[in-house]
Amino acid sequence: MRTLLLARHGQSVANASRRFQGSQDVPLSELGHRQAAALGASLRGGRLTHVYSSPMERARLTAGAVVAAVGVSLTIVDDLRELSLGEWEGCTVDEIRARPGDPYARWVRNPVQHLPPGGEPLAAVQQRALRAVEAIAATHPDGDDVLIVSHGGLISAFLAHCLGMPLGSIWRLTVGNGSLSRVAPPRVLSLNETAHLAGVDATAGGPGLSP
Repeated sequence: MRTLLLARHGQSVANASRRFQGSQDVPLSELGHRQAAALGASLRGGRLTHVYSSPMERARLTAGAVVAAVGVSLTIVDDLRELSLGEWEGCTVDEIRARPGDPYARWVRNPVQHLPPGGEPLAAVQQRALRAVEAIAATHPDGDDVLIVSHGGLISAFLAHCLGMPLGSIWRLTVGNGSLSRVAPPRVLSLNETAHLAGVDATAGGPGLSP
């Protein structure tokens, strides 16, 4: 594998309402479908040879738009799914903020120490992200460019590893809906590319808001 492209799925209906989704299977919003189409169009004519996707609908639909535009094969990888946010799933950001002590603010400052009740530890998320990338790289030993379509939490955890960042600081990274990041493992080449979303709206559903 020569270059690994990491795309966050297009905006979901939960992103649009600032609602935590995590392990919930939530579809794309109308904007999310447009972002997915723009992502696919931006990769047309490049060197992409294969697309790998989280099994969650919002990622699969985004990956499908890329596959339709580029004409490559798609493989679903369970380890690319989003982190679970436990008891917060289905709640809005404002609802969590209103709880005693503002647990949302504590989580944004340090999601390792202040994990949502019942949520998946970030170390486990990072471990399966690395496991998935290692398996994908082993499948492409001849210098292919491949795309992973996944989620803000998982992509941030993987990028934190590449950048040598502590997991407690991952929400300092920006990984917007429909964005692209490029890695020549372990070197990060670019982060949160959104030029292909010009005129679409690349601002909705940013990281640390509603993974």
